[in-house]
Amino acid sequence: MEGSFKGILYPARLPTFNRVPVPASAADLVQWFWIPEWDIEPGRTSRQHLIAYPASNVVVQAADVIFSGPTTRAAHRDLTGSGWAVGALLRPAAVPLFTDDPGAMRDSETELALTELHTAVSNAMTAPRGDTAPRAGTPHDDGTHRSRAVEAFVAWLVSLDAVLSEEALLANRMMDVIASDPEVLLLEDAATRLSVSPRTLQRLARKYIGLSPAALIRRRRLQDAAERTRSDPTADLAAIAVELGYADHAHLTNDFQKYLGFTPSTYRRSAGES
Repeated sequence: MEGSFKGILYPARLPTFNRVPVPASAADLVQWFWIPEWDIEPGRTSRQHLIAYPASNVVVQAADVIFSGPTTRAAHRDLTGSGWAVGALLRPAAVPLFTDDPGAMRDSETELALTELHTAVSNAMTAPRGDTAPRAGTPHDDGTHRSRAVEAFVAWLVSLDAVLSEEALLANRMMDVIASDPEVLLLEDAATRLSVSPRTLQRLARKYIGLSPAALIRRRRLQDAAERTRSDPTADLAAIAVELGYADHAHLTNDFQKYLGFTPSTYRRSAGES
């Protein structure tokens, strides 16, 4: 579905990609799990462009486990050879389990010494799949390995016995409101929805996310604008700008240029050619 690719600039260029729902036992810790798998021809590279969600991720991959902090700009990853990753998009309440200062991790990542997690998820992703072990994305791939990898990840998270404070859960609700309500255009709008002060939200965002509430709102609008621009090539860009709360078409174009490096029109053309 189109919505499952929100934040991915060129979904047609993706390798096998799945977003996996989170069971109730980890619902306060993880927004969803994402699992790309790829098998690129020798000598070739697949570049994946993202407007990443304004959140941190813990990513298990073949070689290691990475904590990736919140991003402030569009990013890309170059895929070569064969590989996989199992990522957990963290909810704000989970971030203190991995860092005391998410703001210091903006646009950066660090390796985590989590051998038990790495072993459990890797075993699930690399276990033989029947007699022939078909490659990811083939008709014989039923996704069992992905389900088992998520189960292993969730079991590890649950084993941490994290006790979440009311403040941490409020940070989750703040992110939910900002991410899902298109009428939240200002910090004050989110504060009103949650019946708290704007200063409280600023403090929560700094402690649990590492980006300001204004940056979270801007990212949601930019993701929505990119998705609308790509998915509806006949939609008027000025109308999209008004629909998403931009002052005008020029404001939308400025945001695209500043954070993505190209205009909406250029993006629409390149997305249609991918």
